[in-house]
Amino acid sequence: MDKLKKFELMEKIVRQMQDLKNSQQAIIEKVGRLEVDNFDLNDKNLTKVLSDIHQRTADNFDSINELLNGFSDKTENFGEKNNVDKLKEQQEINEAGGKRL
Repeated sequence: MDKLKKFELMEKIVRQMQDLKNSQQAIIEKVGRLEVDNFDLNDKNLTKVLSDIHQRTADNFDSINELLNGFSDKTENFGEKNNVDKLKEQQEINEAGGKRL
């Protein structure tokens, strides 16, 4: 795999992890609303299970966030080290030149 394709795949993975992080955040918020709704109802099973779900989802959110931060840094460093901006420019020039033929 050439460097530009590898960088583009790394960027795609970063975007997917950001989406995953946002999804986890939405789940945490929804579970929190269910917990609040259950305050008046005080269903013991809901209290226990929702609390467990909330904790596991929060733990997953933290893991995803940590992974995302590390991989984002790795992607950025890879791009800088391999001068990806220059590679993109060259690819655009090559593609534009090929269209004229």
